[in-house]
Amino acid sequence: MKGSKKIWLLLFSVAMTYGTWAQIPGGGSGFPAGGGGRPGGGSFGGGGGQASNIGHFYGRIVDAKTDKGMDGVSVQLIQSKFDTVSRKRRDTVIAGMITQKKGDFSLENLPMFGNFRLKITAIGYKTYEEKVAFQMKMGNGQDIQSALAGVDRDLGNIKMNADAQTLEQVTVTASKPLISMGVDRKIYNVEKDISAQGGSGVDVMRNVPSVQVDIDGNVTLRNAPPTIFVDGRPTTLTLDQIPADEIASVEIITNPGAKFDASGGTSGILNIVLKKNRRAGYNGNIRAGIDQRGKFNLGGDINIKQGKVNFFANANYGQRKSISPGTTTRYTFPFNGSPGDSLIQYDNNVNDGYFAFGRFGLDYLIDNRNTLSFSGTIVHGTFNPYTNSDLYVDTLLPGGTKYSYTRRLSPSNFQFNNKGGMVSYKHTFPKSGEELTADFNYSKGTNSSDNTTNSSIYAVKGDPSSLFPYNQGQLGSGTNEYITAQTDYTLPVNDKSKFEAGGRIAVRNISSANYIGIIPPSGGFDTLSLLSSQYSYRDRVFAGYVTYSNAYKDFGYQLGLRAESSDYRGTQNYTVKEPGGNLADTTGYFSNNFPISLFPSVFLTQKLGGDQELSLNYTRRIDRPSFFQLFPFTNYSDSLNLSSGNPNLQPQFTNSFELSYDKNYNGNNTILASVYYKSTTNLITRYQVSGTNPITDSPVVINTFVNAKSSFVGGLELIGRNAITNWWDLTSNLNVYTSQINLVDTGKTAIPTAGQIYSWFAKINNSFKLPKGFTLQLSGDYTSKTVLPPGGTASNGGGQGGGGGFGNTVSGNAQGYSKPSGGVDAALKYEFMKNKAASFTLSVSDIFRTRVYDVFTTSTDFNQEVYRRRDPQFFRLQFNYRFGKFDVALFKRKNLKSEMESIQGGMQGAGPQQ
Repeated sequence: MKGSKKIWLLLFSVAMTYGTWAQIPGGGSGFPAGGGGRPGGGSFGGGGGQASNIGHFYGRIVDAKTDKGMDGVSVQLIQSKFDTVSRKRRDTVIAGMITQKKGDFSLENLPMFGNFRLKITAIGYKTYEEKVAFQMKMGNGQDIQSALAGVDRDLGNIKMNADAQTLEQVTVTASKPLISMGVDRKIYNVEKDISAQGGSGVDVMRNVPSVQVDIDGNVTLRNAPPTIFVDGRPTTLTLDQIPADEIASVEIITNPGAKFDASGGTSGILNIVLKKNRRAGYNGNIRAGIDQRGKFNLGGDINIKQGKVNFFANANYGQRKSISPGTTTRYTFPFNGSPGDSLIQYDNNVNDGYFAFGRFGLDYLIDNRNTLSFSGTIVHGTFNPYTNSDLYVDTLLPGGTKYSYTRRLSPSNFQFNNKGGMVSYKHTFPKSGEELTADFNYSKGTNSSDNTTNSSIYAVKGDPSSLFPYNQGQLGSGTNEYITAQTDYTLPVNDKSKFEAGGRIAVRNISSANYIGIIPPSGGFDTLSLLSSQYSYRDRVFAGYVTYSNAYKDFGYQLGLRAESSDYRGTQNYTVKEPGGNLADTTGYFSNNFPISLFPSVFLTQKLGGDQELSLNYTRRIDRPSFFQLFPFTNYSDSLNLSSGNPNLQPQFTNSFELSYDKNYNGNNTILASVYYKSTTNLITRYQVSGTNPITDSPVVINTFVNAKSSFVGGLELIGRNAITNWWDLTSNLNVYTSQINLVDTGKTAIPTAGQIYSWFAKINNSFKLPKGFTLQLSGDYTSKTVLPPGGTASNGGGQGGGGGFGNTVSGNAQGYSKPSGGVDAALKYEFMKNKAASFTLSVSDIFRTRVYDVFTTSTDFNQEVYRRRDPQFFRLQFNYRFGKFDVALFKRKNLKSEMESIQGGMQGAGPQQ
């Protein structure tokens, strides 16, 4: 770094020296004879006394109250010059520009000498004027580095004050609302959500409008699993691996247009925007917390910006312990000659461990029109979950009933690592709004697991002589690699119309090894090859899009078209039992090519009187089956919950319509009403079938996937944001919807309509500003009876790996429903010290112990109900301290003398030596 600084200083000095000497007749000492009218020759000048035009003023225009950069601001540099015609001095604009989004301005190629006046004007703000000059002091005992600093002057952040006469009817506030509306998305500002502090991304999602979260952290958006993005790009991170304190906002995109990935058709996109600060100087925060189980977390952020360089870093370490007791009851009907049985299973699940999160990045402003950015993420976690289970089975036999009992202990060890990096480039053109961006993203997650299941099986309940010990082990490992390259171009045609185009390549590589075996009494591990497998998988998506938007009076529209093609291929190594009973190793190959599909989108908006707006949009999207859903190997890692893929799955296509009405009233009050309808063909849905265990030849129930004939989801969503008083803000959300799955069950009686039900969920969030620096947040949610499952876990393009897990992009289950559930959370925050730099936050979740997982499934083979609870009435105490200093000269205080010694010798004529 030090050497590179020398090079840049050398190049700059040589350029300045050459520019000066080039104007000196005869290549003299560096000072014209007359010195431009200044005795002593203490200045750089050209022949005839004209100053060299190498000066540079730069800075940023910010709002005085919010400290945010202002775009569209006029910046002019004025100099008083002598008019040879009128023989008088008059003001002349020698440089000027209009600021862009960040409020930056840069005026270059300026005369080094003379007095100037900086004039800044913006609509609704008072005009700002300031006398400026370059601080050249050569010839007065100053060395060369002072001259170099003097011709490149940062004027800092210039604050603009609102014009009270112009804005007397406008209320200006520096505080972001909890929820704000964008053109095609809703934006949830996490900094206003005090209940999530010290938690993870899952805790953030609990209060986000339109989003539901079950007790296991599975996230759904309008009854389907959303695609998770981080900073606008796919990720291998899961929500529970992202600290809540690192999230700046969540963007809820319920109906993504042509600019976004076409995958994830039955739901939308949740874009996690991580914190990134670009304020000049340095700033950051440190935090620490502890919960009721004695688990603590530590973290901190730092941001340093000076001139063209912005550096940021974040780090978090957190311990977690989660406890989840539950009960499973299942009645299996007699089939294939076997008697029916009744199972009651009592579980106590505990997950204990820690995770560490680190993120860093650098922005380099090459010039005012070119920016290069780098960032990286490192995540590590180690958890030791274990489950203690008591299983009671009553089997109906011709001669009576047989009662059996099993005591099962399942300790595990699970580790995950994630590394990712991004390089991006942005170029802005002279035409306002025209820009070109390009980025390359890489992320790779690895995981490993080691599970032991020790079962003490009593063939006859109450008879110790019938004890049969059985110890099973599972060793798993997996990788998940994501590579994307994307470029976007924006061209404003005029003030109201805009053209956008872009292309994207996404490649995902997944591999997994899953070994299941027996642990004999003597120790070791005997692999059961019939139950074990290895597989690898790669899929690629190639995409391009164009959009055009325009407006006529109060009517606006955006038309878009996206084209995507994709392919996948995979291999699986496994063992099969041949007809003669011998075992044979085999390799299965799976591949498919999906041709180019077109995905149009239409967005229409009509502004109505009284701050009202009506919008209508349509999109077509796709969900492709993942490799986990395709390969037919049955996963036996949990003998009571078997899973298998279906190689005959086809992609599902969804047509989405949404009509929205938005009204702002009485200042900070907003209501958004949306009616939506999504129709899907070839819906990929979960389904349960009967099968046979290859080891014991006993009948089993297997969870798999099928293409349903069709489905639809329709509903009405209301979101309200209300400032009840100046100390009470209320955000409310109500979603009423219905859905239906039309299932074709090949080989059995067709079920024409399965799972049709009307459902609703409500969410409310209250924020109270109390005296003495206190803030109280009170939130609650309720979900009615819902088609099972409401989408499973969020889809982030990854997979579970390691244990042979399956993807979760399915949209429903034709064979069950979840029962009603809801809960109430609260958080109390106390801010103190100067500028409220420090705070304590006490939060509690599920105050009334009402959040449960209560799911009922049915099929032709069995009925089952699962009831569980997780961490009710859970307390967490969090401390946070903000620090920083607004200092644009943070790095200019270094003594450059030692770094300049090597180049000063060549410029002795430019001034006296020290």
